[in-house]
Amino acid sequence: MEPAAINPKQSKLRVAPEWADVCFTCGTCASGCPVTGVDGLDPRKAVRMAALGLDQELIDSRWPWICTLCGRCEYACPQGVEILKMMRKARGLRERDKVPGPIHKGVVMDLNKGNNLGIPKPDFLFLLADLSREMEAEGFPGFYVPVDKKGANVLVTINSKEPFGEPDDMKFWWRIFYAAKEDWTVPSANWEGVNWGLFSGDDASMKTFVGRIVEHLERLECKTLLLPE
Repeated sequence: MEPAAINPKQSKLRVAPEWADVCFTCGTCASGCPVTGVDGLDPRKAVRMAALGLDQELIDSRWPWICTLCGRCEYACPQGVEILKMMRKARGLRERDKVPGPIHKGVVMDLNKGNNLGIPKPDFLFLLADLSREMEAEGFPGFYVPVDKKGANVLVTINSKEPFGEPDDMKFWWRIFYAAKEDWTVPSANWEGVNWGLFSGDDASMKTFVGRIVEHLERLECKTLLLPE
C-alpha cells in the first residue's frame, strides 16, 4: 500500500502528501541541525507539528526564521522528508507584516527602489565613479566601472551591503577583471543581486527580482551572470 493512503492528514505545510507519514521520528535531522534546541524546537519536532495539524503554531513561531535553510537536516534524513520546502513554505504563510526583522522591509524596498537598502541611483553611480578613481590611484591605470555596457560578457549584480557599508569589497572582483582583461558591466538600476523574496518565502517578489536580472541579461546581451552570494 502506498504511504499516502495510510492515515492521510491535511496540512498547509505538506509539499508531498506522503512525507509526514513516512517520517521515522528518528532524530537524525535534529542531530545535524546547527540550531537544534533553540526555542525548544528542532527539525524533527517541526515535522511532527506539521504532521499533527499544528501548522499555525509552527508558522507563528520563530523557528522557520531561526532555521538557516542550510539543508543538513534533509541531507541526513533516511526517508527523504522535504524539510527545506516545508520550512520555506512556513515562511511564506506568515503574514507579511509579521515577518521578523528587516527581511520584508528589504523586499518592499527592493521592489520600490531597486535594491534592499534603498540606495538612490545617483548616489550609486557617484560611488562607482569615486571608486573608479581610487582604483586608478591604487595602480590600475585606465580603470573604470562599465555601467550598462551592451554586449559585455559578464553581468555583475551587487549585494547592497557593499555600496552601503563595505564598498572596498567590490574592488576584489574588479582587480580580477582588470588583470584578466574581462569584459563586464553592472546595471545602473535594479542591480541588487540578493533575492530576499527567496529567503522570506515571497514567491511573487522572488519572481519579480529574477525577472529584472533576466531583463538585464537580454537587454545588454550579456552571456554570463555573476551573483554576489
